[in-house]
Amino acid sequence: MANIIAVTACPSGVAHTYMAAEAIEQAATARGWQCKVETQGSIGLENPLTPEDIAAADMVILTKDIGIKFEERFAGKTVVRVAISDAVKRADAIMSKIAAHLEPTA
Repeated sequence: MANIIAVTACPSGVAHTYMAAEAIEQAATARGWQCKVETQGSIGLENPLTPEDIAAADMVILTKDIGIKFEERFAGKTVVRVAISDAVKRADAIMSKIAAHLEPTA
């Protein structure tokens, strides 16, 4: 089972931040994966990722439309950067690419 973490943020810090978080969580859960998403919205950091969450993660998804706060936490991790609109509209496709990356090579 894959363990995915993500941080979502959008320039206005309102709707898309949370829509992307929900879409990523739903797409990961549909595959039977663990998923935790930190949002960096207009009201600040919510559902913050712990050092334990980060250490256990197989993959990190970061939205790229605006700078992610404390990005240095993910040094050494495999990071996928996606547009906030893709996270909202194409979360399943993002998970498919992650699945292909996580599959062991023969």
